[in-house]
Amino acid sequence: MESTTIQKYSGNGELDMKIAQWLQWDMNEKSLNEIQSLISMKDWQTLEKRLLNRLAFGTAGLRGPMRAGFDSMNDLVIIQTGQGLSKYVKECYPHADDLKRGIVLSYDGRYNSKRFAELTASIFINENIPVYLYRKMTATPFVPFCIEKLNALCGVMVTASHNPKEDNGYKVYWTNSAQIIPPHDKNIQNSISKNLTPLTSSWNLEALNSPLLKDPFDEMFTKYFDDMLKFIPSNFLKYNEEARLQIVYSAMHGVGFPFVERAFEVSRLNPVHAVIEQRDPNPDFPTVKFPNPEEGKSALVLSMKLADDVGSSLILANDPDADRLACAERNPLTNDWRVFNGNELGSLLGWWSVQCHKERNPGADLRNCYIVASTVSSKMLRSMSKIDGFNFEETLTGFKWMGNRSVELLRSGKEVLFAFEEAIGFMFSPAVLDKDGVSAAAHLATMASYLKIKHNLSLTQKLDQLYADYGYHFSINSYLFCYEPEKIERIFQRIRNWNGKSGEYPAFILNGKFKIGSVRDLTTGVDTSEPNGKSLLPASKSSQMITFTLTNGTVITLRTSGTEPKIKYYSEYCAKPDEKDWKVVQEKLNEIVEGIVDELLEPKKNELIPQSK
Repeated sequence: MESTTIQKYSGNGELDMKIAQWLQWDMNEKSLNEIQSLISMKDWQTLEKRLLNRLAFGTAGLRGPMRAGFDSMNDLVIIQTGQGLSKYVKECYPHADDLKRGIVLSYDGRYNSKRFAELTASIFINENIPVYLYRKMTATPFVPFCIEKLNALCGVMVTASHNPKEDNGYKVYWTNSAQIIPPHDKNIQNSISKNLTPLTSSWNLEALNSPLLKDPFDEMFTKYFDDMLKFIPSNFLKYNEEARLQIVYSAMHGVGFPFVERAFEVSRLNPVHAVIEQRDPNPDFPTVKFPNPEEGKSALVLSMKLADDVGSSLILANDPDADRLACAERNPLTNDWRVFNGNELGSLLGWWSVQCHKERNPGADLRNCYIVASTVSSKMLRSMSKIDGFNFEETLTGFKWMGNRSVELLRSGKEVLFAFEEAIGFMFSPAVLDKDGVSAAAHLATMASYLKIKHNLSLTQKLDQLYADYGYHFSINSYLFCYEPEKIERIFQRIRNWNGKSGEYPAFILNGKFKIGSVRDLTTGVDTSEPNGKSLLPASKSSQMITFTLTNGTVITLRTSGTEPKIKYYSEYCAKPDEKDWKVVQEKLNEIVEGIVDELLEPKKNELIPQSK
């Protein structure tokens, strides 16, 4: 604070200082009035929550509700963030020639997204750093793609992806075009803390008239689809023309439609049948409870209705910023819809990436090829790698880890064919070092066309064929809502101190029916399967994550979400190719998961709210 005199509002000195700061710094009338109203109502509890806590960098940036307060997404917090980020970029690149490379900015269709991007642009321009700001809403993958193409210093995508409409986010990519990882996240956070006082110029959008501001949309739109086609064998395009698949598509009220429309056009696929009610951006997401196609059938009701009307047997859906992809296929015998989970789609697309690579590079040595997945994702591609000869690697959860690992592999002369996470995130080729729902849609549709014309197979039939060849991999993934961080902490501490014994973990579930062979706790760095008891993957105290490997080969992970109030669980039974009774596998895993959830998480006692089906 510049002033030494602080008015007494609440009697809490720290809170009164934060109130005074907000009233002095905030130049947005709406959020300023919001804080003033809370002061008038003497709602000190809400003010403490909003002002004494600062929104911290989580999953490669910020994400939170749009409202007044240092713990939320609003103009003042964005300005403070932009000021800190710009100073950090200048610390990392102090030479004028480097700074000429500029930064990349874009935004989705949420409330305030465009404004947050423009405020950030103004801050960088005032620092004499060029800005490539997309002047149209774009799919998130177009930010990392642009960073790589222009050799830019960093990039920001303003989006909260599939979060509720009240939220927004600030996703940061670094010079290597991958999402930021440590130490950049902590360093940026420290830089923000040193640059909290908003400059008057930071509020002024007149800087957007500067010649330092350029729009990369037209150039990147062309280059993106040119690059996408490089990873589809040219002779496979004929299958798209022959199959003429009728595919229903939902943009989930987001930005994806024009990008998927163009992807299908250049891939010689039939134009999609777009769900009109969800085709165009709408920040209210009026037709869905959650704008997340990962929710399954509940998010695809309108898509299924349209598919019935047009006679389609395949549905594709993006989340609102088009970096994720969901898929559903109609069973021709029962007329029911199968919504593939992320592990199933990852298995199919991973297989397809290898086929495309071999088709483009006859006689290629797969020993130089890599597929990457997050540690909570299916091990199906690992099973494939052992037979087919490519390499499979795991990283921590989140595409920031997979993207950065891909950078390392590429720089060492390796070829990265594919990366995926079970939360319907797919990176098909290293053209974009992040999940990309646009290219994934074109590749999935091309695979479906190929399977139909070449082998007369559906996606379901091909997946079953892969299971027959490599072993049945069955997974059950879901989550429970928990809105009390203290309760989450108690749940996981109980697991780490089982039966009141410090440092001990459960050894059995269901009264000894299933034995736990090893435990890996990535919050504490423990891995009981390692000789020294320490995990090979780095520990992170900022989130909860414990993996149990049962002696029958089942793997189950419990973890907290980095962006939502959820405890997530991931499970998989990895059968061998000679284990043909898949129903027994399913029944066994269902029993194990129910036991783990009931005994370890105690949903009833802890009042956890399960995912709605």
